[in-house]
Amino acid sequence: MQAKNGILCGALLASLVLSACASGNKTPDLITLRSKSRSPDEFSILPTKPLTLPDDVTALPEPTPGGTNITDPTPEADAVAALGGNPEAVTPGQISAGSGALLAHATRFGRDANIRQTLAAEDLEYRRKHDGRLLERIFNVTVYFKAYGPMMLDQYAELERWRAAGAQTVGAPPPVAP
Repeated sequence: MQAKNGILCGALLASLVLSACASGNKTPDLITLRSKSRSPDEFSILPTKPLTLPDDVTALPEPTPGGTNITDPTPEADAVAALGGNPEAVTPGQISAGSGALLAHATRFGRDANIRQTLAAEDLEYRRKHDGRLLERIFNVTVYFKAYGPMMLDQYAELERWRAAGAQTVGAPPPVAP
């Protein structure tokens, strides 16, 4: 009987270890904030705008696969318009006239057009290295702060550095005791 229990425990332990190692090429998940329920997310549903027939049908843009539609919801642009701003300023891919000078100054020494892809690849490699230990993955423990801890700015040390240099700084709340 004890031999059967030993074999059963060994098989269970082996399957647990193999399943933990099987993550392989899975994208590391440093923050585990997933909902355990399978219910729909009521906040992800946005109402569409009403269908209207334009005055000139020939003025309609060509349909583009994966592009936007006239009736697609634009909550950010609608909020900007409701507050009296220019909704075109929040349209993705467009640069407002006020931001043109800032963009020209920021890119005066050149820019890397693929910086987002480069950073995403480097971050993925970093997350793979700091994915957490076996038990952290099994029990869905968040390892985000441990992984990115060396990159975090110590705000109080930085505040003291600037004060020691003679710079005027704003007040900061006291550190939270652990």
